[in-house]
Amino acid sequence: MMILIGLGGSLGAAARYLIGQFLHNKSPNSWMNGTWVVNIAGSFLLGILASLYTTDSLTEWIWLFFGIGFCGAFTTFSTFSVEALKMLQSEKYTQAILYIVTSVFLGAIAAFTGFIVEI
Repeated sequence: MMILIGLGGSLGAAARYLIGQFLHNKSPNSWMNGTWVVNIAGSFLLGILASLYTTDSLTEWIWLFFGIGFCGAFTTFSTFSVEALKMLQSEKYTQAILYIVTSVFLGAIAAFTGFIVEI
């Protein structure tokens, strides 16, 4: 069980890093950075997986690997928090508020949408 979570987490963390670097290179000054994108996308994916898991349409090992491992490491609340704090410290208040509000609101909507989508 722990091996599946660890392997999924390794891939999720690597994917988050690569997507973050790619988006940063494309738009280094954008507040809609890689963390924002992966948190919204990861919320959607986890919503889908959670829906499948709670309806017994997903095997335990896939849930452990992708739901807990991959999505758990792919999305990151700690990096989101530090990035928001940096914006506030740089007195980019509007940017920080947009980042915080859209991250939380769109993340919840993405998870809900993923949960109710029919696959």
